[in-house]
Amino acid sequence: MKTKLSESTGRSYPRANVKEIAFEVQRDEENGWLTASWDAPRGRGGITTQGKDLRELEQNVREAVRCHFEDGKVPARIRLHFVHDLFLATA
Repeated sequence: MKTKLSESTGRSYPRANVKEIAFEVQRDEENGWLTASWDAPRGRGGITTQGKDLRELEQNVREAVRCHFEDGKVPARIRLHFVHDLFLATA
């Protein structure tokens, strides 16, 4: 599991309570793994993690969010926004 907690220290830092954060989820075309990333407001770091399937990704996202936010300041909801391109046949 790869997790980036803050831009330089790798530790969480104080912040206000957040109701919801949204991760952008993409599938790596080469290895099939799912990658989820969230950028903190005002360029204050963020979280990036991955999983080989949706179940593992969900576990890794929850763990990374708990590590990133201080006790009691974990968002009430975590949204996973799946990004993918659809290709339509024209013939």
